[in-house]
Amino acid sequence: MTDTNPETLTTIEQAFEILEWIHSNNGGTPADIADSMDVSSSTAHRYLNTLVQDGYLVKEDGVYHLALKFLALGERARTRKDVYTSAEEYADMLAEESGCRSTFIVEEALQGIYLYTSAGSHSVWTQSTIGKRIPLHATAGGKAILASVSDEKRERIIDRGLERKTANTVTSPETLREQLETVRERGYAFNREEQIQGVNAVGAPVTDDAGEVIGAFSVSGPSNRLNGERFTSELPQILLGITNEYELRITLS
Repeated sequence: MTDTNPETLTTIEQAFEILEWIHSNNGGTPADIADSMDVSSSTAHRYLNTLVQDGYLVKEDGVYHLALKFLALGERARTRKDVYTSAEEYADMLAEESGCRSTFIVEEALQGIYLYTSAGSHSVWTQSTIGKRIPLHATAGGKAILASVSDEKRERIIDRGLERKTANTVTSPETLREQLETVRERGYAFNREEQIQGVNAVGAPVTDDAGEVIGAFSVSGPSNRLNGERFTSELPQILLGITNEYELRITLS
């Protein structure tokens, strides 16, 4: 069980710990929950039954699963800002024009979160599942966001640690800071197999008319296709064109 903060309610933390465990394991039994939380079977049953009663879990053949109630909660979270909703259209445009898988991510709680993903004609599945949380330093869109946030927030993110995802992931704070300076100068970031082996990506930040970063668009594909001038010149220009169109829409709306 995770360490608790004295200003938080332990019962709520434990309830969400159960939900996260069930999400990660695609379901669980009372015995699973009792073992993972190091509590008695009766305590696990009480938590599970309460979550079922409140509509957050369903029980099927003795196994507890997340309930569809989370669909409504997730959709409300994803569409609570107009700029989030309109990004879907531009993610589709980006996928069509580039032929690559496109994504739109935002930063929340110092992590990246996929809000939209759209498949291009030559895309591959890149673990860019909607709602998935990712380390910002290991992705093109994430580095584009990191280059655009305040110095204070950037250092807080770096201080959390730079997790290694592949052999190419940048884990040196100083190297990352140097890369982010280059990203600010040219307006886009590269991911050279830093999140997933065999996948390259390009990302660009989206900012509002006040210069505040909203999120980032990115395009990704197999590294054997996304290389040379296609990767370093052609795709960045397509990406910047779509990003600029979106920023103009935000400014005029």
